[in-house]
Amino acid sequence: MVPIAIVYYFVQRFYICTSRQLQRITFITNSPIFSHFSETLFGTSTVRAYNKTEEFIEESERLVDEYHSCEFPGIVADRWLSIRLQFIGTVVTFSAAIFAVLARGTISAGVMGLSISYASTMVGFLTWFVQSMCLVETSIVAVERIDEYTNVPTEAPAIIEDNRPRQDWPESGNIDFQNYATRYRPGLDLILKELTCSIKEKEKIGIVGRTGAGKSSLALALFRIIEPAEGTIVIDGVDTKHLGLTDLRSRLTIIPQDPVLFSGSLRLNLDPFEKYTDADIWTALEHSHLKTYVTSLPDGLTHEISEGGENLSVGQRQLVCLARALLRKTKILVLDEATAAVDLETDDLIQATIREEFAECTVVTIAHRINTIMDSTRIMVLDQGRIAEFARPSVLLSNPNSMFYSLAKDAGLV
Repeated sequence: MVPIAIVYYFVQRFYICTSRQLQRITFITNSPIFSHFSETLFGTSTVRAYNKTEEFIEESERLVDEYHSCEFPGIVADRWLSIRLQFIGTVVTFSAAIFAVLARGTISAGVMGLSISYASTMVGFLTWFVQSMCLVETSIVAVERIDEYTNVPTEAPAIIEDNRPRQDWPESGNIDFQNYATRYRPGLDLILKELTCSIKEKEKIGIVGRTGAGKSSLALALFRIIEPAEGTIVIDGVDTKHLGLTDLRSRLTIIPQDPVLFSGSLRLNLDPFEKYTDADIWTALEHSHLKTYVTSLPDGLTHEISEGGENLSVGQRQLVCLARALLRKTKILVLDEATAAVDLETDDLIQATIREEFAECTVVTIAHRINTIMDSTRIMVLDQGRIAEFARPSVLLSNPNSMFYSLAKDAGLV
């Protein structure tokens, strides 16, 4: 049986090389199907509004076809292995029967039956063993993918005990960019280049620029969502790249472009760590123009928010984020196109609230509507990741050749 086992081994090794690679490709083509399906579910209203249903169906069918084009060869390879194993087993059993017939005069019928029975049993065992080994090797591809994910570089430590900021940091809200540059990952081009500027305490800075100029990247850089490639950001005399991420991010506040809500009560979304009283929360809701809506809810602050805030409109989600910021009220507030999803009237109310409630804070506003930053202390105009202009709005508007003048003209403000 040793020669037969060797034959089985070589069949297995020949099959494994192909099957393992096919399994890898199948896993790779499987993920986009679920990603596309999830994106379509979340954006169903947008897809229907723009009448793009057929395009999304075609894209889904294309992804499924691509998956099947990789899955089918894997099924064919399984059948290839099964046919050959069964063929080898049939040959072995047939050979045992032939030898028994040829030696019928020299051995007893019991020995003949035993040899044929053992041959059949051994073939079945070898077939099962080979198929099991092949299944283990092809399934281990999933472990390889998990291992790849575990080796992905992680963020910086949450807390660095030897370099923790002062308890009241930041006290003023001064922000200094010192020859700062960053990229989204190693190997890509710089998205912010040679940024050197100083933002003083209590200043209201508006950041504008064309699409892709680096406005949102600047907000990500402040929170170290992306790490610096060169230079540094200093806040009230502390180099932020030496701080733990929790220490840094807990002392800054951002109202993001895409509002983030979690499954749970409204109170949990506003105050997840239960640091504030109900009176504080109601005050924040009043200033964010949500008090009337929350009062009308049967459960009030215990109203259940679905995953991602699906049972609230986009504007209401943004107002919840504003209320969350009003509760924290840190010395530095970043607005990343925070009012892009609300109507003009509500936008004016929010801007008035920010001006009143954050008068003593440094506010960095990434503008979606130019008119929302016209009363800023200074305007920073970004162009291809660099600071093209940085001055008071009146100074920039007085120069018809400035980029800000061109943006304001396009918005119909001049």
